[in-house]
Amino acid sequence: MVFIGIDLGTSFIKGAVLDLERLQLTHVHRLPFPNPRVDRNPLFCEFDPHEIVSAVRDFIGDLLHREPNCSGIVMCTQMHGMVLMNGRGEMLSPCLTWRDQRAVMPHPSGAGTYFDVMTRLVGDRRWKQLGNELRPGVPSSFLFWLAEQGKLEPGLIPVSMPDTVLSVLCASPPSVDLTNAMAYGLLNLETVDWHYEVIEDLGLGRLRLPKLRKHGEIVGHLKLGANSVPCYTPVGDYQCALLGALLEMDELSLNISTGSQVSRLTPRLALGDYQTRPFFDGKFLNTFTHIPAGRALDVLVELLCELATEQGLDLQDPWSYIAEEAMEVTDTDLKVDLNFFASPFGERGMISNIRKENLAVGHLFRAAFNNMADHHCDCAVRIWPDRTWRRLVLSGGLISKLDVLRHVVQKKFQSDYRLAPAEDTLSGLLVLALVFSGRAKSCEEAMRDLRLRSQSWQSGPTERTVS
Repeated sequence: MVFIGIDLGTSFIKGAVLDLERLQLTHVHRLPFPNPRVDRNPLFCEFDPHEIVSAVRDFIGDLLHREPNCSGIVMCTQMHGMVLMNGRGEMLSPCLTWRDQRAVMPHPSGAGTYFDVMTRLVGDRRWKQLGNELRPGVPSSFLFWLAEQGKLEPGLIPVSMPDTVLSVLCASPPSVDLTNAMAYGLLNLETVDWHYEVIEDLGLGRLRLPKLRKHGEIVGHLKLGANSVPCYTPVGDYQCALLGALLEMDELSLNISTGSQVSRLTPRLALGDYQTRPFFDGKFLNTFTHIPAGRALDVLVELLCELATEQGLDLQDPWSYIAEEAMEVTDTDLKVDLNFFASPFGERGMISNIRKENLAVGHLFRAAFNNMADHHCDCAVRIWPDRTWRRLVLSGGLISKLDVLRHVVQKKFQSDYRLAPAEDTLSGLLVLALVFSGRAKSCEEAMRDLRLRSQSWQSGPTERTVS
């Protein structure tokens, strides 16, 4: 039995054939996500939803050509994409993603930005019920902006990006599972239903909210040629990646890549001064996201490369030199604060305590890695105060590639660690396929099987990138 797994990101669309017999990923490949529309307003970031649907259709068709006896399609996605549809299944708006920041535009009332006004309308108590995760770039902020502009027609349905794709491809009514519904910023985690009170107060009561579905429900059948393949509820890529990391209840997850997250699994809802997200098997995640990581480090790399770039010189691999020099520095008194972008620790960074002897690449990045480890440890203690985790689970391209960063993190945490599989989201889709196909009764059982058979659980052919 095989499934097809699709990871619908906003940089790449990635997919694989999921072999449920051998517990393997085969035919792993990816293609670039469609480019955004050109807009004169730098705060706007819109995509043509027809291009997205077409790209996913062709991508699935390619995988079905390789494995025509597919038994189902599972999908995960970047969680904040949204398209407005009508009751006839037509797409009536561009696709807006987390990159769209129109909510930080000034509100015409003069009371701050649209997001400031929205924040006051929601209030602290209801903010926690929504998961403590409202920010510019979530669907509720797009919808509030549109409502305040008088551009939100009655009866429109806000649909997540993958649910839009499946609704169009399968000609089925749009719906959404809890992991993606939570990303709207409109789901009440205490009632596990739409937060109708907040929806009314934000002026969104005339919308038709999509049906909430459970994980593993079939949302429609995709017909391509002679194939009619069941498509299952798409899930959030964040939760899917932690499934693929085979995260256990006594493990602490650190995902460090372009952005970064610290996460803990809990058996029941426990709201607090952190973000809370629904997981699988009735569990929840307490987490911090947007911790300074690769995106902030790129600011330093760009600074170091600026003169070479101006001279027309292309530095092929600055990171190999950076890693070597940082490893040579066992400690440094140089201080780097990586909060160059909005994060749980502020939005202003700095480099301080500079001396002639420590103003060098090795010291600079060793100090940056120290700052990253400090931030991650601080977040970890806030979601797990007694520090009783058994070990760390490290995932993400940055920490997987940099030995020196893993060394710094382990020294800070004083904990054992293991590396998650490289293809964590696709591996998470394999877990879901085992459950949705009936081969496992729960995600926990499927992950346990994968742990037991870890020697046979490996990627198939080398990944290729389609340009």
